[in-house]
Amino acid sequence: MSLLKKCFALGAVAVVLLAAAAGGGYFWATSPVTLSAPVVDVTIKPHSSVRSVALQLVRAGVALAPEPFVLMTRALGLQTRLKSGNYEFKSGVTPYEVLQKLALGDTNEDVVTIIEGWSFKRMRAEIDADPSLKHDTAGMTDAQLLAAIGAQEKDLANAEGLFFPDTYLFDKGSSDIDVYRRAYRLMQQQLARVWIERAPGLPYQTPYEALTMASLVEKETGRAADRPLVAAVFANRLRIGMPLQTDPSVIYGLGEAYTGRLRKRDLQTDTPYNTYMRRGLPPTPIALAGAASLEAATKPAPTGALYFVSRGDGTSVFSDTLGDHNKAVDKYIRGQP
Repeated sequence: MSLLKKCFALGAVAVVLLAAAAGGGYFWATSPVTLSAPVVDVTIKPHSSVRSVALQLVRAGVALAPEPFVLMTRALGLQTRLKSGNYEFKSGVTPYEVLQKLALGDTNEDVVTIIEGWSFKRMRAEIDADPSLKHDTAGMTDAQLLAAIGAQEKDLANAEGLFFPDTYLFDKGSSDIDVYRRAYRLMQQQLARVWIERAPGLPYQTPYEALTMASLVEKETGRAADRPLVAAVFANRLRIGMPLQTDPSVIYGLGEAYTGRLRKRDLQTDTPYNTYMRRGLPPTPIALAGAASLEAATKPAPTGALYFVSRGDGTSVFSDTLGDHNKAVDKYIRGQP
């Protein structure tokens, strides 16, 4: 049933019952409530009784009389339909409208959007800047934050890649820990699913290694059709012991030392993430991987390609041999025919 239809149904019942009630009760139910401010936010706790709901409203600044509110709620048969959450009430609202809003669950929600390819540091900055959240993680280290959300990783020193990029709805005033916990659990669910459905013969042994691969794919291309091909190139290189040679991983390892342009000396600076100097996967993911990159990492394209180079338009050329790759580099990087 649509919100409009629900409102109409509740309104029709209310008119009949309230009209049958004493005139004073009807007047009270349809008269504006005094608020402590022009707009009042109220958070109703889960599993609250009708009386508790009334008291929470009063304490938050909605000055309605608890006993008449309880009687009205029971008269309308709504005592089991009041929903928890954060609600916004504005000047002029009546007790009946307050009740209607609670019965329909018309909560005051906000959203935070986490983007694929962000680092965990960038994710934290986005959440920290959201004024609608309660910032309980302020001052926490990454390890403390992971412990607070109940993360199961043995090593809590690195949170990179453990959260699923998505848009998360929340009630205003919610703890930021709730958002982190939901994003973590959703990544665990997504990763478990793709790992169960993975292609046979992958050159990585654990879901975490697949997550690391997915993060490389996420940073290498934003083109959906190229993701399984990029994953295949990296998987093929791992199989033969060839360095992955992926620039995003090198950049991640440089951290604050990266100036915006990758130079030859950067490629020669040894870090755990320098995939030119070190073989195999980097030790952790380098970014938040989305669903498409998780799928690509666990189901690479069936190709023998070992190389790829960008055409400069968002697409890439994939090559099986170094000779073909060099020709593509000459054409698309050096501008030679």
